[in-house]
Amino acid sequence: MLQQLMANHVLWTALIASLLAQAMKLILTYAQSGKVNLRVLVETGGMPSSHAALVTALAIGVGLQEGWDSLLFAATVVFALVVMYDAAGIRQAAGKQARVLNRLMEEWFEEKGAGSFKEPYLKELLGHTPVQVIAGAALGAACIGLSFALGVN
Repeated sequence: MLQQLMANHVLWTALIASLLAQAMKLILTYAQSGKVNLRVLVETGGMPSSHAALVTALAIGVGLQEGWDSLLFAATVVFALVVMYDAAGIRQAAGKQARVLNRLMEEWFEEKGAGSFKEPYLKELLGHTPVQVIAGAALGAACIGLSFALGVN
């Protein structure tokens, strides 16, 4: 079983695509701020989307290996679309709502003269912009494409 798992090149390429996206976030954050922020490796959001890289590499890898007309390819494409829609749509909207709620609470406490807001703030960076998702998907497609071009499959 372990030998079969280690030989699953589509799985490993998809995971590498995701890790590469996370590494790119670290590099881009450093380029923007001049500081190493290791938290970006475990936080949601940012450029490029590691979720999109992972699921795109998986779906394309399954299509290349199992056939574009296979049910497994269809399932992985639907899975990929749901993940990417969630990342760019639902989680992005939740992040915007958190930003508004945090500001409302700050203003309310200031108006009431009740001091400052002492509760933990809601996390505001939850999702991705469409550009971040597209960049992640392109990275995933490039990784799996390179893997198959090099004959690693």
